Amino acid sequence: MKTFALSAESRETNKIANRALRNQGKVPCVLYGGEKQVYFSATENDLNKLVNTPDVYLVKLDINGEQTQAILQDIQFHPVTDRIIHIDFLQVFDDKEVTVSIPINFNGVPVGVRNGGNLLVRKRAIKTRAVPANLPDAINVDIEHLKIGQFLYIGDIRDEKYTFLAGDKSVIVGVKTARGAVEDEEEDEEGTEEGAAEGGDAPAADAPAAE
Repeated sequence: MKTFALSAESRETNKIANRALRNQGKVPCVLYGGEKQVYFSATENDLNKLVNTPDVYLVKLDINGEQTQAILQDIQFHPVTDRIIHIDFLQVFDDKEVTVSIPINFNGVPVGVRNGGNLLVRKRAIKTRAVPANLPDAINVDIEHLKIGQFLYIGDIRDEKYTFLAGDKSVIVGVKTARGAVEDEEEDEEGTEEGAAEGGDAPAADAPAAE
């Protein structure tokens, strides 16, 4: 997993102090998951780089010179300005598993889409559990082989280094039929003519129900 270095300072916990921090371009934060909660602040500019990205990071926190590692757990935004107003971090340890939502990268254009089908994306991220060293930056999924009516499931991409918190039959992505789509499967001439005489191709199976 990629890392992100974040410098921070300890802070007071009252509302007046928090308001003063925000006026200075800083964001109140809290770190929990260790022996005690740690209250700190970091600059809004640094946190924007961490938050406004599709990437997932293991955060290397430096709070007044004390080093620890954490992941983003919860972010609060201002309802009008959308500025970050508070962040919760979860402290992580090298020997303890942690759950993170990992983004999915889809590689290639499915053959079914090239033949006129519609791409159906059910998951763009997967909750994944592992020790920090085994957490991937992203889940890379090859979808070029998918034909019309075919779907890719969680069970198709499992890895022994980490655990997906979803059932094997959970759909990730697939290709649905569309009007005017070209049949992916090769047919002999007799079968093609027969289908045309009887009113065209049979409808493809519907997508599996979302879980």
